[in-house]
Amino acid sequence: MDSYTYLLDLALILISTKLLGLLTRRVKMPQVVGALLAGLILGPACLGILKETEFIHQVSEIGVIVLMFCAGLETDIGELKRTGKASFIIALMGVLIPLVGGYGIAWIFNRPGMIESTATASTTLQNFFIGVILTATSVSISVETLKEMGKLNTKAGNAILGAAVIDDILGIIALTVITSLADPSVNVAMVFVKIIGFFVFVGVGGYIIHAVFQKWVQGYKRDLQRFVIVSFVICLLFSYCAEQFFGVADITGAFFAGLIITNTTHTNYIARRFNILSYILLSPVFFASIGIQVELPDMSAMIIIFAAALVVVAVLTKVIGCGLGAKLCHYSTQDCLRIGAGMISRGEVALIVASKGNAVGLMPSSLLGPVVIVVVITTIISPIFLKMTFASKGNEKADYVENEYTKVMADHSPADETRFVKKLKKK
Repeated sequence: MDSYTYLLDLALILISTKLLGLLTRRVKMPQVVGALLAGLILGPACLGILKETEFIHQVSEIGVIVLMFCAGLETDIGELKRTGKASFIIALMGVLIPLVGGYGIAWIFNRPGMIESTATASTTLQNFFIGVILTATSVSISVETLKEMGKLNTKAGNAILGAAVIDDILGIIALTVITSLADPSVNVAMVFVKIIGFFVFVGVGGYIIHAVFQKWVQGYKRDLQRFVIVSFVICLLFSYCAEQFFGVADITGAFFAGLIITNTTHTNYIARRFNILSYILLSPVFFASIGIQVELPDMSAMIIIFAAALVVVAVLTKVIGCGLGAKLCHYSTQDCLRIGAGMISRGEVALIVASKGNAVGLMPSSLLGPVVIVVVITTIISPIFLKMTFASKGNEKADYVENEYTKVMADHSPADETRFVKKLKKK
């Protein structure tokens, strides 16, 4: 019966992502790489066993929402506040440098005699749009990798999370500005109003919900499942409102929902339940779906050369841009590399931006292939690079100091700080 094919698809996704995840772990790579490869191998790009269906798409969308909600639940708000200014600078540099790099590489290739463009917009706007595609960041890959390594709540991890949220906002602004130049029906001023409205909504609504939720959960030691359900409702409502009313990504709404629930009574219990749900079903489907979406069209030799150059520019501009932003904020060189590596992945965000540009005449269909290649390669290498930067033995003591000092300063206790210094001297 065709109506039950989704059950077979789900079984294939779960077993293949787990097997390849274990295989990649054996070769010292994050398991998320195996999940991505599973989607690529089973999808249209290789064997063609699986195709993206409405069911897979919707489950994967819930998967990334839960993943970012969990990231919010596990975030140290104090550390996130301390890295707020740095996150903005990192995100700004991580948008400007890829924008310039993308424009530059498009300016070289997007001309008669090299790549014949069929887009209706001016060549200058087309070139800028390639830069806009490279500004995108899909932080979900990095979040899963950081969680797997137990590094999500480090200084670099919090900077990546904060910068990714701001990057999303800056990316929306850049996309809106350039599409408004190609499509007069887009109102740039209204986009700014909606973004400001979103943060007002999060600030006011989040404060009220946090206070009410905390008052409700205090004193309960049994029947805690109800808090998990209500937390999920808050997550879904914030995700819906972000997309529907403010034009902000649903995952951004989910992340802020997690921040609202964190630091309340039973947060650890809630986070554990969501992590189980994410691990056994939602995350494997989401990461596999990225690979399943990949379809490589026929490409000429010049398009392939452009694709290779675009991949190099995509990787270097994020590492240099975000790394330089982190360096300006006095992060260590190792943390600069970690932050740059964590922002490399473009994921499904770049595909969405590219399809939008193709629809309004900012990018020819022939360049969708190079964008897909950028998405695939950056999505795979980002967790690998991230793990390499955290695996450096020379920084084990620095990581120990950072983690321990963060715990001490969370309580602002002079006595604890004194004990910490004595303990460090013994190390």
